[in-house]
Amino acid sequence: MSRVVLEEEKGFLRTLESGLKRIENIDIQNNTVTGQQAFELFDTYGFPFDLTQLLARENGWSVDEKGFDTALQEQKSRSRKDAAKEVGDWVVLRDSKGVEFVGYDQLEITDAKVVKHRTVMLKGQPQYQIVLNRTPFYPEGGGQVGDTGYMTFGPNEKIRVLDTKKENDLVIHIVDRLPEFVMDRTVECAVDGWKRHLTESNHSATHLLHAALRRVLGTHVQQKGSYLDHETLRFDFQHFQKMTDEEIAHVERLVNEKIRENIALDEARQLPIEEAKKSGAMMLFGEKYGETVRMITFDPAYSRELCGGCHVKQTGQIGFFKITAETAVAAGVRRVEAVTAKGAEAYVADMEKEVSAIKNTLKAKDLAKAVESLQEDNKRLQKEIERLVQEQAGGLREGLRANAVNVGGVNFIAAVLPVGDANAVKTLAFELERELGDAVIAFGSVANDKPLLTVRISDNLVKEKGLNAGTIVRELAQKFLKGGGGGQPFFATAGGSDASRLQEAVDAVKGYLG
Repeated sequence: MSRVVLEEEKGFLRTLESGLKRIENIDIQNNTVTGQQAFELFDTYGFPFDLTQLLARENGWSVDEKGFDTALQEQKSRSRKDAAKEVGDWVVLRDSKGVEFVGYDQLEITDAKVVKHRTVMLKGQPQYQIVLNRTPFYPEGGGQVGDTGYMTFGPNEKIRVLDTKKENDLVIHIVDRLPEFVMDRTVECAVDGWKRHLTESNHSATHLLHAALRRVLGTHVQQKGSYLDHETLRFDFQHFQKMTDEEIAHVERLVNEKIRENIALDEARQLPIEEAKKSGAMMLFGEKYGETVRMITFDPAYSRELCGGCHVKQTGQIGFFKITAETAVAAGVRRVEAVTAKGAEAYVADMEKEVSAIKNTLKAKDLAKAVESLQEDNKRLQKEIERLVQEQAGGLREGLRANAVNVGGVNFIAAVLPVGDANAVKTLAFELERELGDAVIAFGSVANDKPLLTVRISDNLVKEKGLNAGTIVRELAQKFLKGGGGGQPFFATAGGSDASRLQEAVDAVKGYLG
């Protein structure tokens, strides 16, 4: 439980950090965060509205709450409109006690009959749906996408099956058009076999993957979701930290070992649920199961799960399994993305091509050593750049100190520097303040076309005169730089999107000295 809380705290802090950066760079007009700006922070970046209000108050801004509410209602209205669909009545052609799914064993049949059909208006476009008395098309479910293929009505009418869904106990075929005559014709059905077989490889691989994860990471691992089609294998699972490279390699090795063993599928259909429980089959938490279930086993000692999806007959058909990504999707939930079969072949071929291109570019036989050498050269050059920047800043120091002016007993320096490195600017400001004493240093600089305002104030001036660098840079960034910022009373920085008035912002610091 503590790990879950920790992950949630980390997630919140990441959201907070991202939101703070966004707020610093938004264009504040008339000291007001517009409703649209606040809504974008909330909707796009997950930044809570009440935190936007809190930060606005700290910066002396107001927030257009009515505008935020309006934007929120408009978004909800758009969502409802996008989801809305006009469903026509079913045109029933014959009675049927249900739909017989034969797709576990057959991908083509010649004796189906149309039970009913209808037209659904979805976002203003017609969608045509057909229900058959029997079908080889697998309807979307259990993370597996619905089948595609063709229906043939007589010698001259062939229509495309775009997708297959399940609604209550009906298998609904979404087609590109309705046939002209359907009443008495026998329908020939053909699933896109190549897609189905690749999808089966991915689905069976998720079972092998689930078992491997539990062995490598621990039995706390539970499936939290999946998505499977002919190209994609995505598996979400309960785990509280990022997998290490060694753990990923171990999981891959276990899965590929089971593939090479060419384990035969052991499928139990219409198995009483109590028998399945006694057999130790994995059951998804929160999933509703009927009195009878379908159990898929690849080696009773390795993988046994309840599943309604489609699978390979032998694990060897999967060919090869390769993890391509491991990421976080929620607090305590990780995601593995992988490829199998032809997808794995293509992935490895692309990797080999990329490695070969890098080797040719670097003219290196030992790629690891060549990359290491590049990294060392980069570090050396980076240090050299930093040294040159510091020398450049140091060269400016004498001239800046000579141009210091006395304003009400305070040594004041204001300048836009030809130095883009923020650390060098900070170092220069601190050095000049230390040398001058009772000083206010205001520097402007530009890096990547973005302005930066830096203010350093002697500690005793903060106490005696009530000066606050954070307040100064925040107000000036809003007025001149189209941005924001802040910091400590003795040192602060602010950025923005407009560098054209940077000199004005720097000069305006003098006005705070009285």
